[in-house]
Amino acid sequence: MNGFKATTLGIQHLLAMYAGAILVPLIIGAELNFTPAQMTYLVAIDIMMCGIATLLQVWKGKYIGVGLPVVLGCTFTAVSPIIAIGSSGGLGAIYGAIIASGIIIVLISGIFGLLVRFFPPVVTGSVVTIIGVSLIPVAINNMGGGQGAEDFASASNVGLAFITLLIIILIYRFFDGFIRAIAILLGLVIGTVIAVFMGKVDFTPVIEASWLHVAMPFYLATPTFETSAIITMTLVAMVSLVESTGVYYALSDICDRKLTSKDLARGYRSEGLASIIGGIFNAFPYTTFSQNVGLIQVSGVRDRKVIFITGGMLVALGFLPKLAALTTIIPTPVLGAAMLAMFGMVITQGIKMLAPEIAKSMENAMIVAIAVGLGIGVAVVPELFESLPKEYGINILTSNGIVCGSVTAIVLNILFNMIGRKK
Repeated sequence: MNGFKATTLGIQHLLAMYAGAILVPLIIGAELNFTPAQMTYLVAIDIMMCGIATLLQVWKGKYIGVGLPVVLGCTFTAVSPIIAIGSSGGLGAIYGAIIASGIIIVLISGIFGLLVRFFPPVVTGSVVTIIGVSLIPVAINNMGGGQGAEDFASASNVGLAFITLLIIILIYRFFDGFIRAIAILLGLVIGTVIAVFMGKVDFTPVIEASWLHVAMPFYLATPTFETSAIITMTLVAMVSLVESTGVYYALSDICDRKLTSKDLARGYRSEGLASIIGGIFNAFPYTTFSQNVGLIQVSGVRDRKVIFITGGMLVALGFLPKLAALTTIIPTPVLGAAMLAMFGMVITQGIKMLAPEIAKSMENAMIVAIAVGLGIGVAVVPELFESLPKEYGINILTSNGIVCGSVTAIVLNILFNMIGRKK
């Protein structure tokens, strides 16, 4: 394959994952009240770390790298937990939890295949569904202009949000292939252009941003290590590994390559290492992006050289704060519309995972009912367990809806599907 074709395909992969990559820092930064300068750094470092995480995974070394044409980006399953940790424990607790969970994943990477039995689709589907549902209020608030905004739920904000959502829907309905793959990105761009004519876009962050910068460790916060936060992020990381395993097998099938347990261990190790590096540079945990797998199926090009180019371009873009600042000027209602579509897809992914499992048995239906109900319930009414004694550490499992729902699903799956059942 010549360089021009490889570069063109690399750009295509970059565009396909770009909306997902930038939405995570934009959402988290907005919810945790980051300044424009902090938001610009967050987006820039996140893009750079997406590239580094991708390169670590595509390169097949002795200890790291699954060696498949896979692109990595921020996992949406981490958005709600990160916001919850940041709101209660501050930024330091977020990055401490990300680093610690990454270290745990690296340590268990060789045996995670044995732990996967505790994370069947009935468990992971429940967790993904809880996370998706708990994120919807964030999207709806942003569609109104952001919680606490003076013009919250104004006609212009709601109108702009639904125009953006309609653009995404129309692109998704009338196009296919690559254009459909970047429907969210096109919706963000077109929605922002419309917002310019409505006077809702402030270009000050772009003007004030520098052209180049150097990534700095612990730029936003020094890590602090809190047990509940670490447990939360480790559970999220394990769910992400289960999802990544599905992507690995899908790509191995496309590439006609049989995966071994050592290949999987190298892949898990790479994701753990990417999280450690992400935490050090105040970015986020990373996982495989399934939209790029779809792009490989559409293009039919399975050459890892293309993904190496994509990873290299992402790293290069991370050094350009001016470009990162462009993403921070996206109006909140436009962002909210894109978030609704993305988070809705998270919910549908959870439902897709759960549907066949519920059909298998009434036991699975009960597991989902209790785990999802309790997980969402604790997320909506977190004060339910405030009276429990804190000295025994029970509050670690009940202070967060995702942790509560995840642990409930794991325990109920063991009770209904593992204890006393023949292999």
